[in-house]
Amino acid sequence: MRYQFLTETYATERIKVGSVWSEFRDEDLPFRPRDGDPRGRSVHEQMVHQCVSEDLWFKNMLGIDVGAPPLPAQETRLEFIKRYVEDSGKRLAALQAKDEVWWEGETKFFDVPRARAWVVVRRVAHTSHHRGQLMAMLRMLGCDLHSNYGPTADTGGLMANHAPTIYAYGSIEQLLGEGEKAKLPGAGGKAVTERPG
Repeated sequence: MRYQFLTETYATERIKVGSVWSEFRDEDLPFRPRDGDPRGRSVHEQMVHQCVSEDLWFKNMLGIDVGAPPLPAQETRLEFIKRYVEDSGKRLAALQAKDEVWWEGETKFFDVPRARAWVVVRRVAHTSHHRGQLMAMLRMLGCDLHSNYGPTADTGGLMANHAPTIYAYGSIEQLLGEGEKAKLPGAGGKAVTERPG
């Protein structure tokens, strides 16, 4: 199927979101980039936004309704992860069942007509944007970072130095089982930026 790459991309996005959320602790949820400045969402507000926003995009723009409330009954880190994983799993199954006519068909992206494939690409970009904000917040909190796309300073530094990609969890099942995250080797004295010093 021509659009299988998009369903495969969405499948990886699910675990990336859950993995980044798993790096926080419940006591981190009120943290925001700048104390007292509500313009920068807190960790909690970011999780709420991801769940609500993705639910609305899929329902209103793609016609995919998972038939569940977008937010967990208890808004803890683990419950957000469970709610998101369950709902995004249903969305993934729905996307996998769509044919090329559906993907190429037109829908409304807010007020602009777009192909559904285009909307899914934008959804993935939107999710990635917010995940990046959360990764920056993890750094502000002094946390280590597993890979999200490729190496990080904590997985070995730069790709140019052949640093490995190390994901926190290898599967959704491991993520939900709250098992031990993959070990991080650190940079081992190698540069972690192209402009060190």
